[in-house]
Amino acid sequence: MTDEILNPLFERMVLEDASDLHWCEGEQPCLRVHGYLRRFGFPSALAGYSFADLTERLIGRDNFTAFRAAREYDGADTTVGDRRIRINVYFKLDRIAWAIRLLPNRFFAFEELGLPIPLLEEICAMKQGLVLVTGATGSGKTTTLASILDRINSTREEHLFTIEDPVEYLHPSAKCLVSQREVGRDTASFHNALRAVLREDPDIVLLGEMRDRTSMDAALTLAETGHLTFATLHTSGAAESVSRLISAFDAMEQQQVRERLAANLKVVITQQLVPWNDRTGRSLCAEIMTSTKAVQASIRDKKERQLSSLIELGGENGMVTMNGSLMGLVRRRHITLSDALRYSNDPDSLERMA
Repeated sequence: MTDEILNPLFERMVLEDASDLHWCEGEQPCLRVHGYLRRFGFPSALAGYSFADLTERLIGRDNFTAFRAAREYDGADTTVGDRRIRINVYFKLDRIAWAIRLLPNRFFAFEELGLPIPLLEEICAMKQGLVLVTGATGSGKTTTLASILDRINSTREEHLFTIEDPVEYLHPSAKCLVSQREVGRDTASFHNALRAVLREDPDIVLLGEMRDRTSMDAALTLAETGHLTFATLHTSGAAESVSRLISAFDAMEQQQVRERLAANLKVVITQQLVPWNDRTGRSLCAEIMTSTKAVQASIRDKKERQLSSLIELGGENGMVTMNGSLMGLVRRRHITLSDALRYSNDPDSLERMA
């Protein structure tokens, strides 16, 4: 638990419905509310404490010592009302700064996520394969995956295993046996945990973010050995996700990786959260690519540039383009066309849809 001295900060986040807190030594703190940053006054309850002291209270004495040496820290903790927070502490121009995300205190029902319910139910029923949820930081990837895992945990009798850095959502065992491992606390490194995971008899595995060749290879190995495998990538579309995976490997390995990916990649969901016109909320927009024979052939045959066209034509197979999702928000009058154009990767095509 974080030090109770800091509770006024987290209570303010809850009160304002903020997703993030940003604060740097010598500056006013800021809250991100529905995608927009707002400054607020220095909390009077914290007067008299140095920023270094507050940081030590936030992350603990031992972590603070390590942070001083490494110059950055990532972690997660539980705070007011049993809310989980993800913490990043770093230096900027030799001053300590915080970036804190307040996670929702519940798992979302599929009806609330903003993704097609039949797709989510199909994912939860899969026995093996790779499911990627991609998008920028703050696009809701972790929340989507947490809600999917919660449904699996309540409906299947299997071993659900996660490797995270850090653990964000806590999943108490329900019908599933749940094993959550945090890098730095339960395992020395992400790579060590990846090497051991197959010996720990998992059925469903969440790898968190795939950052390098080792983690990408592990995800593919898990999928092709009969495990349902979830992972995230910081990419802006399905085609880019495929290219990113393939390019992480040496040139001589890439054709084999294409074969493995074509056989095992089941779904790619690329997300972004778009603020409403009145700034009172945000809606999820998503590009969805599912595995079809045409998609598999494009991946195998070095034709991933065709994937965007296949998604556009793949409505019968549950596929949706990002532009199609954005245009849906425009037609429901949640956002304006000019807003949609700012969030589109292909604004010219979006304008033609208007």
